[in-house]
Amino acid sequence: MKQLWFAAAMTAFGLPAHAQDVDCSNAQTQMEMTFCAEQDWNAADVDLNIAYKAAMAVLRGVDANLPAAQRGGADYLKQAQRDWISFRDNACAAEGYPMYGGSIEEMIIYACRARLTRARVDDLSYITDAGEGN
Repeated sequence: MKQLWFAAAMTAFGLPAHAQDVDCSNAQTQMEMTFCAEQDWNAADVDLNIAYKAAMAVLRGVDANLPAAQRGGADYLKQAQRDWISFRDNACAAEGYPMYGGSIEEMIIYACRARLTRARVDDLSYITDAGEGN
């Protein structure tokens, strides 16, 4: 019964029944635009995970070639990434705050996360590129 009610509510409120029905190149409603912004952030996050793993591999390689007392590149990156995630999430919450409680707030936060995540991917590429030069 709950499933039937949920399906009826989705239809009544014009929510897309299936995510694949949303054309993000032509999103029309706020719900579609928010969904597409979230998908954009998710795609950027996949790229971030790839870039982080590549940068971590470089720094682990550097660490492996250093005396034990001089190692630490991988540890610095791990801590920096944790700090960066907190920064991103807080910065984007602040960016969305002027629209607090409004239907656009989530979309602004997702768009911010996608933008900052892509910038972080570029930042991590400096580590990877430097490692390839060795």
